[in-house]
Amino acid sequence: MTDRPLQPEEGGDPPCWRHLLEEPPVPMTDATLSRLVRELADAVVVCDPAGTIAFWNTAATRIFGWAEDEAVGQSLDIIVPERLRARHWDGYRRVMATGETKYGDHLLEVPALHRDGHTISIAFTVTLLHDGIDSAVRAIAAIIRDDTERWRQLRELQQTVTELENERTART
Repeated sequence: MTDRPLQPEEGGDPPCWRHLLEEPPVPMTDATLSRLVRELADAVVVCDPAGTIAFWNTAATRIFGWAEDEAVGQSLDIIVPERLRARHWDGYRRVMATGETKYGDHLLEVPALHRDGHTISIAFTVTLLHDGIDSAVRAIAAIIRDDTERWRQLRELQQTVTELENERTART
C-alpha cells in the first residue's frame, strides 16, 4: 500500500458507519434540548403576545449586545430600529391575532439595533407557539442570524456592478 491518495477511478474501501448503529443515540431529554437552544450559534428570542422578551439565548447576547438578564422582560423595541417600529408592531399584532405568519418558512431580512446603537442586518424565521387547549398563540420564537457581513459584501458587489455598467455606458 502506498501513501499517495487514492484517485477517484481507483475506488477504495467505503466508509464504515456501523459504529453509529452500535452506540446508543443521544437521549433527547428536556435538559438536552434546553442546552441545545441556549448554546445554538443562532440567536433564539422568544416573546409573549405583547412583544415582551421571555427567552434570550447566548447567541442573542453576542449578536445584540444585551445580556440575558437585561433583555428578558424588555420590549422588542430594544432591537427594532425606531423608524421600523410602527411597521414591526402592526405585523406583530396581526400575527398574534390571526395565528398566521409567512415567516415560518420564509427568511425575513431586516435591520436591527445593537445595544451600542449601531445598526446590524439580521435574517430570521419565526415559530408560533400555540396553547394546546384552544390553539391561541401564546408566544413567538425567532431564530436569528447576524447577516451584516453578507449584506456588506452584497452592497460592495452591487456598487462594483454599477461602476462597471457606468464605465461601459461611457465608452459607448
